[in-house]
Amino acid sequence: MTPSRPSAAPATGRIPAAIWALGLVSLLMDVSSELIHSLLPVFLVSALGASALAVGLIEGAAEATALIVRVFSGALSDYWGRRKPLAVLGYGLGALSKPLFALATSSGLVLAARLIDRVGKGIRGAPRDALVADLAPPEVRGAAFGLRQSLDTVGAFVGPLAATGLMIVWANDFRAVFWVAVIPGFLAVALLIFGVREPAREGHGAPVNPIRREQLRRLSGAYWWVVVVGAVFTLARFSEAFLILRAGEGGLPIALTPLVLVAMNVVYALAAYPFGWLSDRIRHDRLLVLGLVVLIAADAVLAWSNHWTWVGAGVALWGLHLGITQGLLATMVADTAPDNLRGTAFGFFNLVSGLAMLAASVLAGLLWDSFGSALTFIAGAAFSALAIAAILFGPRWSGGAPRGAG
Repeated sequence: MTPSRPSAAPATGRIPAAIWALGLVSLLMDVSSELIHSLLPVFLVSALGASALAVGLIEGAAEATALIVRVFSGALSDYWGRRKPLAVLGYGLGALSKPLFALATSSGLVLAARLIDRVGKGIRGAPRDALVADLAPPEVRGAAFGLRQSLDTVGAFVGPLAATGLMIVWANDFRAVFWVAVIPGFLAVALLIFGVREPAREGHGAPVNPIRREQLRRLSGAYWWVVVVGAVFTLARFSEAFLILRAGEGGLPIALTPLVLVAMNVVYALAAYPFGWLSDRIRHDRLLVLGLVVLIAADAVLAWSNHWTWVGAGVALWGLHLGITQGLLATMVADTAPDNLRGTAFGFFNLVSGLAMLAASVLAGLLWDSFGSALTFIAGAAFSALAIAAILFGPRWSGGAPRGAG
């Protein structure tokens, strides 16, 4: 199967209402999650006495779990022929995990809560992305992924902003803020159940195991190239928890630490849709390299100084990098995978990225504790340069697939 390529002509299709609803579901769940996650590194270090390595292990294990679980949920959605029930299950687990953070008295319970939350994210992630691809006309697929990512990211800065306000009002009462996070989590589940209708899948006959060898052979070399590049991207971009810790080194008050993620996600939200729209019109490899150059710049300024001006500039560049690349990588996976293997394709993409995330976050924690924060960001820049080399010297990319890939 030869993946479709973006048309040079302006896209004329309209983004379906269901994709807007999925974006709002993501927005609500991100408000819920970021109310907690924007405070969690400081909560672990200051209230529970955890080290930077412990933060890295918790974040790496949690994010890796989410990404690894996606391979199974994605394959199951292809086998079953339905995406929405798995998405509901995943968002439901995310909502149910939130009270555990408010009850946590040790880093072990925080880890358990994070794992439950991320298992939910893993279950919903690949079916949701496949559902976006199923719903979106091909000529606006990049814009559709960009829109969903943009709405998701609005939640990712509203959550930390709310956390900052509540921490000021409630005199740094972490647990009270964590209880508030329960509300938008359950609203997200309700909106998904009642506001999104899954389209009928034409030609879906008897269930076929999508991870059998003959099925996996249908995933092209172009797809596996995207998987490799995505993994190197993940190595270059470790957990955002280290951005929060870097700001704390510069003396940022505890109540204001969520503003780090607010700044990052404002830029991310503003950039995601325009760059998604742009990805429907220009070569993907050029956007990938641009995103990595921006990430190298972010790492450089964060390594240079922990003064709030430098940290702010680095955080903004980090958000711009995410806006350029995250929707783009999802579009590239959708473009290079057969329609009835999209869930599996997103799953394997995230399996490999999950392992890379675990390695990146643990390495970042070790470097931070052993050599200081500056070397952590220097290492991130080095992995970014490696990813640029993989793009420049790997298969040439034109539109939706490497030239010559079938």
